[in-house]
Amino acid sequence: MASYNRVILMGNITRDIQLRWTPGGTPVTEVGLAVSDRRKGQNGEWIDETTFVDVTFWGRTAEVAAEYLSKGSPVFVEGRLKLDTWEKEGQKHSKIRVVCDRMQLIGSRGGAGGEGAPRNPTQAPAAASTAVHQQHDDYGADSRSHTIDNEREASGFAQDEIPF
Repeated sequence: MASYNRVILMGNITRDIQLRWTPGGTPVTEVGLAVSDRRKGQNGEWIDETTFVDVTFWGRTAEVAAEYLSKGSPVFVEGRLKLDTWEKEGQKHSKIRVVCDRMQLIGSRGGAGGEGAPRNPTQAPAAASTAVHQQHDDYGADSRSHTIDNEREASGFAQDEIPF
């Protein structure tokens, strides 16, 4: 049987990000994402529905999230669903979360206090315009490939230096 597990969400971070590391040294953070939907009800009035989703960032994506995002920051997330199960006090629990494979910062590219501006003012704001791609398996192996959306910017050549 074929299957496809892909999630694309855009919403706002619900709490400040706490960066942690696995015993192997891989950065990880779990955030809450509020995703709102607006629709017309039966009486014709607009109804706002907000869904809260837990998202896990690994590796460089977690570091970028901790650097540039805070409570209320808008973000675009692409990833996959993962079911967590555990037992506590004899009761079985489960929860679905999103494991992020790709994150895109949304908002301004700099400026004091704007979304996308680094929390540490000594850091350059250029990273706010990058998309971070990452793959992570469930066993802690971290194979990261980071890309900048604009390949010409990534090449280090100025626009007029490109030979084609």
